[in-house]
Amino acid sequence: MDLLDSPLPHLLAAYGVELENSTITDAGFFGAFVVLRDGSRVLSMPMGRSEFERDTAARMLLAEGLGLSAPPVPAPLEVSRA
Repeated sequence: MDLLDSPLPHLLAAYGVELENSTITDAGFFGAFVVLRDGSRVLSMPMGRSEFERDTAARMLLAEGLGLSAPPVPAPLEVSRA
């Protein structure tokens, strides 16, 4: 499945990732990819962002979280692991 061209809902379904709305309102927070103890995967995204911003951030987080090949994250954005 192509990370950059496939519709986001298809990517989420293909990789078994559940999309949830985050209550975090910090402007610098673009989302989080979380693997829960039971192995399930959650992509937590802030509400109120443009469709383009939300889609782009989701794809960056999926690439990092799933170890997929993708272009590097553009500066000044940063993907970190906790």
